[in-house]
Amino acid sequence: YDEQLSEYGTRIYEVRKTFLEEFIPIFNQKYQIVSGDKEHVNLLYKSQLHDFSMKNLLENSLKKDKILQYTTTGIHKDDLNFEIGEFPIKKFGSQGQQKSYLIALKLAQFEFIKQQAQVTPILLLDDIFDKLDENRVLHIIQLVNNDEFGQIFITDTHIERTENILKKGSKAYQIFKLDS
Repeated sequence: YDEQLSEYGTRIYEVRKTFLEEFIPIFNQKYQIVSGDKEHVNLLYKSQLHDFSMKNLLENSLKKDKILQYTTTGIHKDDLNFEIGEFPIKKFGSQGQQKSYLIALKLAQFEFIKQQAQVTPILLLDDIFDKLDENRVLHIIQLVNNDEFGQIFITDTHIERTENILKKGSKAYQIFKLDS
């Protein structure tokens, strides 16, 4: 099974790596807009395959894997590190910075899908205004107000806040209030 695992694992690694090479610059651009160019963030792909071939990893861990009865190396151990500066954003970022990071990921995902599929997806921004300062909210509204975005759904628990924010933009909008 090592040959198949090596072949498919290497292919998956290459596709992930290529995707992230295209995605990360889009993400960085979106984060800089949301944050007002105030912070440096990183999105890092961590993989054992950066340094070793899948075949070598499997060969070198075979004895250990047999003892533990599972595969200890390979693409299933890959991870993404989300950083602000050089530190994990989950530990060192404020709630607003973490929310900004998440929104930038979502906006980058939107742009990437739009470029690859040649279709404008619907954008859902769930509870985006919570934990963000006024400047970040303004940057987001300015960003989504351009013609790049089609239909956008924004959810919020504070209808007045949402309406006041949307009034600052130039796009037509409609508010739906749901009662529980």
